Amino acid sequence: MTSTGSSRRTFIAGAGAGAVTGAGALSAGVATAPAAAAAPSAAAPAPPAGRRVAVLGGGVAGLTAAHELAERGYAVTVYERRALGGKARSMDVPGSARGGRRPLPAEHGFRFIPGIYHNLPDTMRRIPFPGNANGVWDNLVAPREMMFARAGGREDLRGPIPWPDHSPAELTPDELRRALTGILQTLVRLPLHETAYFVDRVLVFLTSCDERRNEVWERTPWWDFVRAARMSSEYQRILAVGITRNIVATKAEEASTRTVGTLGEAFVFNVLGRGADGPPDRILNLPTNEAWIDPWEAHLRSLGVEFRIGWTVREVQYGNGRVSGVSVEGPDGARQTVTADHYVSAMPVEHARRTWSAGLRAADPMLGRCDQLQTDWMTGIQFYLTERAPLVHGHLNCIDSPWSLTAIQQAEHWPARNFPADYGDGTAVDCLSVDISEWDKPGILYGKTAKQCTREEVAREVWAQLKASLNDTGKTLLSDSKLHSWFLDPGVDGLGTPHPTNQDELLIHPVGTLHNRPSAGTRVPNFFLSGDYVAVDIDLATMEGANASARAAVNSLLDRDGSRAERCTVRPMYRAPELESARRHDLWRHRLGLRNIFDLG
Repeated sequence: MTSTGSSRRTFIAGAGAGAVTGAGALSAGVATAPAAAAAPSAAAPAPPAGRRVAVLGGGVAGLTAAHELAERGYAVTVYERRALGGKARSMDVPGSARGGRRPLPAEHGFRFIPGIYHNLPDTMRRIPFPGNANGVWDNLVAPREMMFARAGGREDLRGPIPWPDHSPAELTPDELRRALTGILQTLVRLPLHETAYFVDRVLVFLTSCDERRNEVWERTPWWDFVRAARMSSEYQRILAVGITRNIVATKAEEASTRTVGTLGEAFVFNVLGRGADGPPDRILNLPTNEAWIDPWEAHLRSLGVEFRIGWTVREVQYGNGRVSGVSVEGPDGARQTVTADHYVSAMPVEHARRTWSAGLRAADPMLGRCDQLQTDWMTGIQFYLTERAPLVHGHLNCIDSPWSLTAIQQAEHWPARNFPADYGDGTAVDCLSVDISEWDKPGILYGKTAKQCTREEVAREVWAQLKASLNDTGKTLLSDSKLHSWFLDPGVDGLGTPHPTNQDELLIHPVGTLHNRPSAGTRVPNFFLSGDYVAVDIDLATMEGANASARAAVNSLLDRDGSRAERCTVRPMYRAPELESARRHDLWRHRLGLRNIFDLG
């Protein structure tokens, strides 16, 4: 997600020097030494004879697979090229600690764990955390409000997050229409006829049968589905571009209506109090590694999981109808082949597909279709402030920003930490974490895209876009004098050159791509896929999708292995029972070639 700011021609010298002691320090990735393997705890179950599993990748998908397998007595080794947690991890800002304090916390992008998630929260409940009855899950907190920040002097749209008291008695189409109209008129303030039209489009999707969703809406761009070209610029910015670019990180003109609509449907039910694990907006009450990833690693080590950090997977080898081994490159640059009984590929699709050998691809054509899956850039930058800025108690979406910025101030949500006393040099009191979702449109300072800018120019441009959205109604909420330093994700490199690179791209969902997503089980009997690109119920690049796919991969492995162990629960997205009759009616209409009953064109 991302946020925007006001136009400016100067950048505070300390921050420009900056990114904590200099932008140059940011261009190098965070080096991670190989972790020493801890001895399994006495309580760890003995692995079945000869049942060793190599998990390739240590992000949310890989750690989930390792967790489920270890609980079932498998001997698991995780190979991770960089650091555990993948895109979900937090990291230290190099050289930022002073006087015995912790380094300033940074991240690839701020964490967002909505109540529509069920599989990931289940895992979090099973990760012990000192003092928490429900483990890491108890570290989730709910921001009180959210805001659409507008540029050009227009009033920002701020609204409370209605949880848990806003719940209609019954989700009939009429009740849904009233609830959605009320929410949109409160938060978005569109012309009444545009609000009514958008609500009708939502009802079309909510009552569409699965066949219509998969065959028609999967091939319809969201922009066309909501008739954005006919509507006001406000409608286009908020309900077309805002939903797709800022949340799904894809373009409204290309994004599959099935993907956008499925996500929107889940959030509608969540806001209305249905099928939810918790509030619609939840974040962690500490930096991600402190609240979640480090306790997870410790728990997995206690179950006997071994980690090989700094090891890069180069090729998954195939022979005699099976994966015969995996070529890996160690921290010293030397290559070797590792073997196991089963292999779970848990890397992001853009990295995983480069490791699949020709023989492996020939054995399962589904792997080749993954080449058609697309990724894009969505990357975070953090601004550390010497004074708290009075912005909003939750997420803000700078919907007029050219780079589609969303952001959140983090210190107020970390009550167990005293930011100036615990972090950095003792002068930074807050971290404004910003996600940049659009890297290919010109900014307001230099007229260049984010990819064309240097790292320092990116920081200046984002800061300017933030101020353009937040300082435009007579109040100076962000000022240069409050800016301590900044940190841009080191996974982005080569900015300002002809060949910028990003180690952590995000899967996007243009029309028609659903049918290229693979299943967790492959035709190769000892090879399984896990990651947010794998076909699971949540059709979106999310930590929930990564977690659910890992569970599906483990279930497939257990089936192939003839295991009697209990299968992982893979909980589907919530379906409102009141709408099932409408969906059955729509199935009949769809097979007759008729529109949905609410689809008036």
